[in-house]
Amino acid sequence: QLQLVESGGGLVQPGGSLRLSCAASKFSLDYYTIGWFRQAPGKEREGVSCISSNGGSTNYAESVKGRFTISRDNAKNTVYLQMNSLKPEDTAVYYCAARRGLCVLFASYDYWGQGTQVTVSS
Repeated sequence: QLQLVESGGGLVQPGGSLRLSCAASKFSLDYYTIGWFRQAPGKEREGVSCISSNGGSTNYAESVKGRFTISRDNAKNTVYLQMNSLKPEDTAVYYCAARRGLCVLFASYDYWGQGTQVTVSS
């Protein structure tokens, strides 16, 4: 079974940057669309970004467009989410997830990581 592990979360001041990583062990990510999602306390889970298996297609939530960039390095079996100009409202647990098929944020994803906390606060 595909296992995903997120890393790179932490505490950052408003306006700062973080880079999240989503790595897989045992199985290749080459054939999977990878999505990043987040969930803040008391709120529903929100799709943030996704990238297709070959990296040719990406999507972003309106709230992060121009600030976040998703990328992947299939040689390292890792997907990244570069987050710049962070705002307090970006505070949430961030999850990566995998699915076979199109890069669509509102689709069903089959495999999920455990999440990494991102806190944006002064």
